[in-house]
Amino acid sequence: AAAAEGMARQNKCFMCHAVDKKKVATAWKDVAVKYKGDKDAEAKLYTHLTTGPKVKSEDGSEMTHPMVKSKNPDDIKNLVAWILSL
Repeated sequence: AAAAEGMARQNKCFMCHAVDKKKVATAWKDVAVKYKGDKDAEAKLYTHLTTGPKVKSEDGSEMTHPMVKSKNPDDIKNLVAWILSL
């Protein structure tokens, strides 16, 4: 958990996300609820964090989600697992 939080801080994820409340983007606990029981959840989130997809905000505007910067895929997998564990 500490390593995942550190990666999230390093990649400035907390500028838009929080663990338990909505900020600019969805709270990670809500992401975990959304994907609960989805056997492809880890793959979907991994792809989301590594490809920079377009995302819509509540006001309808679109932006490119920043990609997580890491040369180690296991670090990103750990971040995904942590988000899904919330």
